[in-house]
Amino acid sequence: MRPSSDTGSGIRGSGPAEEIDRRTGPDGDARAAGDGRPHVRTDGAVRTGADDGAVLTDAAVPGTGGRTQADGQPPLTAGEAEEIASRAGLVARNIASVILGKEHVIRSCVIALLAGGHLIVEDYPGVGKTLLAKALARSVGGRFSRIQFTPDLLPSDVTGVNVFDQHSTRFEFRPGPVFANVVLADEINRASPKTQASLLECMEEGQATVDNVAHRIAPPFMIVATQNPVEYEGTYPLPEAQLDRFMMRISLGYPAVEAEESILDSQTSGDPFAALQPVMQAADVLALQQAVLRVRVAPAIRRYVVDLVAATRDHPEIYLGASPRAGIALLRAAKASAVLSGRDYVVPQDVKQLAARVLAHRIILSTDMSGGAEIAEAVIGRVLEHVPAPGPGR
Repeated sequence: MRPSSDTGSGIRGSGPAEEIDRRTGPDGDARAAGDGRPHVRTDGAVRTGADDGAVLTDAAVPGTGGRTQADGQPPLTAGEAEEIASRAGLVARNIASVILGKEHVIRSCVIALLAGGHLIVEDYPGVGKTLLAKALARSVGGRFSRIQFTPDLLPSDVTGVNVFDQHSTRFEFRPGPVFANVVLADEINRASPKTQASLLECMEEGQATVDNVAHRIAPPFMIVATQNPVEYEGTYPLPEAQLDRFMMRISLGYPAVEAEESILDSQTSGDPFAALQPVMQAADVLALQQAVLRVRVAPAIRRYVVDLVAATRDHPEIYLGASPRAGIALLRAAKASAVLSGRDYVVPQDVKQLAARVLAHRIILSTDMSGGAEIAEAVIGRVLEHVPAPGPGR
């Protein structure tokens, strides 16, 4: 059941959960009704953005007349943006209670969640990659599953399998662990390419096809994959086609001294994760994702994203540039970043702050520039320097 979105009554979750057939995914417990928080009213005045010098108004979006967007939905209001920022902030603070000193990484996770994207976390062992995914799942009250990728893992171990029922003399589909709201694909590069490819349809289309029958995965659906930048023996690097389906690549990194001291104290005195409680339900996440789609984007911002993506295709340090899917992901993430900042419009700074995390893993560097994630992000940084951002009146 999709959530209702009514600008007259604020951002709402869906009504009572409806019964879900086994063929469509997990049980309906993750589709609980929203909490019915009151809507923050606004006078509907036209907003202008001062960030990064961009002037953005409702009238700046062609075909809207300041009231509707291309899909017929009204643009997000300032009051709704502030409400979403408040509610998303609850998720971020909840995760920050167990992932200490990594506010910028947590913000990226929340942005990907609001934008309906997937994450790949590339970092060293023991820095909290698994805990980050589990904390995100528990914070939104969704169903969580973990898949430990190993060389002997089969595609059916991920998507599910048809089992013959002797009583009914029929085959019954038993969903695999991918049928969840947040799926942790732990050490994804240790499985064979065939098993890795079983996630492609799930990530792009939100469904899994088993024996020529498509089984829908109940939204919201998010994959958080992890891989280590060391110990590449016995691993299978993800192909570009699969990397391109991840909205962002992030890295936790080692904590600061003060944060690590707090981690030692909290983790040796109890289990902070055990005390973590949901701050919203999966149906609320769906409502927020639908609201983010209504964030206003000026034509100059869209052209800026196109210019950035095009610049990666004609850069001397890049062998293969970013695809159109990269531009879509960047603009969706920028919308989520804007609303997380309490704005109902996107400014160039939203795009700039996320460009490296959205684009770096999608490009292939030239042979004389081969290296890790840091070098790719540095190249994207140089692309940002050469592509002018839109200013006032553009």
